[in-house]
Amino acid sequence: MELSRARRADEAKVLIVEDEPRLRDLLIRAVQAAGFTAEAVWSGEEAVRLNRQQPFDIVILDYHLPQMDGLQTLQKLRETAPDLQAIVLTGHASLDVAREAMHLDVLEFLIKPCPRGELEQALDRALKRRQKAAPQPLDVPSENANPTQPPVTLEDAEREMILHSLRRHNGNRAAAARELGITRRTLHNKINTYQDQGFAVP
Repeated sequence: MELSRARRADEAKVLIVEDEPRLRDLLIRAVQAAGFTAEAVWSGEEAVRLNRQQPFDIVILDYHLPQMDGLQTLQKLRETAPDLQAIVLTGHASLDVAREAMHLDVLEFLIKPCPRGELEQALDRALKRRQKAAPQPLDVPSENANPTQPPVTLEDAEREMILHSLRRHNGNRAAAARELGITRRTLHNKINTYQDQGFAVP
């Protein structure tokens, strides 16, 4: 069941780190409309200073920030708030970035501009995960995991990002390959592998 907005505001503070003023304002409004308490800054350095004063529960980070990028900023934020849940915004999906994010326990990537519904779902996931006694990388599933559960290995993260891109483009493989920065042949080979493993491919 989705958490009530009152409980969201009581249980989680959200930090938004986005250097583009218009998008930063949109994110503030969207997060507050979802019932969360939110503050926003424009740089990683400013985020680190604010988080030292009052540790946050959830952070929404633009990957392409000036000076310190989003993942470098997350590393610094975790020094003060080790259980901080992270949602990363990026304008271009990258498998290399996904692999790097795995090591930093990033909850979810959202491709800009992301629909408000996707953002709210990611925030709810972050809040529920934050409330667990022992946070796990990317909601690590049990050993009896099935293909619909979140990724736990680098291969899983890569597959999840590829399938997500295909869903975003309604199965258009050429568009997904462009977004992912890989060739259509590489994408075709990976899709064949996923289908052989029993995963549903858009």
